[in-house]
Amino acid sequence: MVTGHVMNVNPAHAVRGPKHVVRRGKTPVLDAEQARQLLDSIDTTTIVGLRDRAILATMCYTFARVGAVVSLKVEDYFQQGKRWWLRLHEKNSKVIEMPAHHNLEAYIDAYLEAAAIRSDRKGPLFRRLDARAHRDLTCEPMSRLHVWQLVKRRAKAAGLPHEVCCHSFRATGITTYLKNGGTLEKAKYMAGHESARTTGLYDRREEEVSLDEVERIVI
Repeated sequence: MVTGHVMNVNPAHAVRGPKHVVRRGKTPVLDAEQARQLLDSIDTTTIVGLRDRAILATMCYTFARVGAVVSLKVEDYFQQGKRWWLRLHEKNSKVIEMPAHHNLEAYIDAYLEAAAIRSDRKGPLFRRLDARAHRDLTCEPMSRLHVWQLVKRRAKAAGLPHEVCCHSFRATGITTYLKNGGTLEKAKYMAGHESARTTGLYDRREEEVSLDEVERIVI
């Protein structure tokens, strides 16, 4: 109203709300063993199993948001030198290119071979299942809801907590990366964050330290 010259001054200008500080994210996180358990529990004798494993691995190994994963096209998985890379289109028009982890490369290659879509460069990388055939893939991309549903289904089958969601793999990847000597600055770039403080919300290493300290209370 001040900007529109309806009022000369803002009467609430001096009012300050309570300070809100977030130091720990609320996203449920898997440890490395649970993530491996989930990937290994998927039946990869079917094209759907190969697709689902590749999707979950992409979220784990690249820290990608689910929106960037479902937006991937076949051409976004490309060879550069001797390695294969992924081109992720994150929010705020950010484009992140990073080499594929050797496990992720193997999973995507196996899926592309079974789906026979490598030559369809402009087509979506991860595709919906044909509702009638239940075996074949369509030319339509998966949605975030489809990925959320497969995460819930696969997590339940693997005996993992019900709270696991798509964002869990982003947090799991970042925490595991940092635990194995990765830097927060590099994790920030890989995750597409503007600030390392945001990336730090996904770092759950302190939780293990806190548990060790609590167990010192021997009563």
